[in-house]
Amino acid sequence: MASTAHAIACFGLVSVLLLQTQAQTQQPLTIRVANQAMERWPDGRLDPQGTTAVWGFELGIVLCGMDAVWRASREPAYFRYVQHSVDELVQPDGTIETYNPQAYSLNNILIGRELLMLYQATHQEKYHVAAKTLRQQIGAQPRTLSGGVWHAQATPNLMLLDDQFMLAPFYAEYAAIFHEPHDLDDVVKQFTLLEQHSRNASTGLMYHGWDESRSMPWANKSTGTSASLWARGMGWYLMALTDTLPYVPRSDPHHAVLQAMLQRAGSAVLQAQDARTGLWYQILDRPPGEKGNYIESSSVLMFTYAFAKSARLGNLPPAYGISARRAWKAIQVRFVRTSGAGVEITGTVTHVALGATPADDGSSDYYLRAPVVSDDPKGIGAFLLAGSEMELRGSANHRAR
Repeated sequence: MASTAHAIACFGLVSVLLLQTQAQTQQPLTIRVANQAMERWPDGRLDPQGTTAVWGFELGIVLCGMDAVWRASREPAYFRYVQHSVDELVQPDGTIETYNPQAYSLNNILIGRELLMLYQATHQEKYHVAAKTLRQQIGAQPRTLSGGVWHAQATPNLMLLDDQFMLAPFYAEYAAIFHEPHDLDDVVKQFTLLEQHSRNASTGLMYHGWDESRSMPWANKSTGTSASLWARGMGWYLMALTDTLPYVPRSDPHHAVLQAMLQRAGSAVLQAQDARTGLWYQILDRPPGEKGNYIESSSVLMFTYAFAKSARLGNLPPAYGISARRAWKAIQVRFVRTSGAGVEITGTVTHVALGATPADDGSSDYYLRAPVVSDDPKGIGAFLLAGSEMELRGSANHRAR
């Protein structure tokens, strides 16, 4: 009798576990990836357990993705995760643990977007204080002779496409919230400098970096640009324009300027989409299938997000939404690996740091040799952004941010 009862209990437990697994696998893919990210990185700690959470852009892109999932799904767990991760670093008086203002790193600005979201949602002054600290960094940031903000104190005169995603959406939203519309002049100026100096005239695509002084070893002595049209650099830039525009009123002349930049950049990226796969290669101007060139996950996810959101908001034509849907289908086949209730996002380049050391030379080989891993924070964050648009937003006519 006891053995029968034990068998029934075991059967019941197995049934519950099977039902839980089935329920998990029936959830939208984006929700499953978001839930796994919260389990993998509790408290916003991207490094192994026992390490300290770090204020930086990798946590920033994960939180941007989680924020997008929360806005699209309105599930409170994602809001709580963002708030808890930020609270691990922002003290009650608004000071930010692990943040070094003297580094003048634009990578430190990205999480500022979550500070602004949390301040508006909770009205807690500590978030305002912390956001103001980041705004003060922008005001004091070292600049080139033409007024372009340096990537960091350690890399004089360097401007990167990446930096616009770190900087511009926060800068524009801060200006909107705290009624500082004059800051939009500077927001537009940063985009303008990069477009003027790093845009390839024949393709419309943009080089990853620009050194106004032309003193860095990798810089073209005539133009100051780096050597390669790197996909993820272009992805950061396209997302930056996409996420900045909602904070600029359409009646403001700056909106038309930024939208025209988005349309030029978007057109160049659309032309570079591979006809066979529906995706984009790591070095955008190299022929598909050329030896060593390959398709990397975070960059194609960034393009998918930018196209989908910009089309939804009317900042790009509907054809870009169609392109995004094609890419999203291909991404799920190429980069999503499922096992039971688990989901793995494969094929993400880990570390690229143009100009940080002599080896970071911006050559095609440099980008093509960079390590590729699964479940990298940049890939996960980009996946959540793309998935929030492709799976969770609903109607293409939905106009909410």
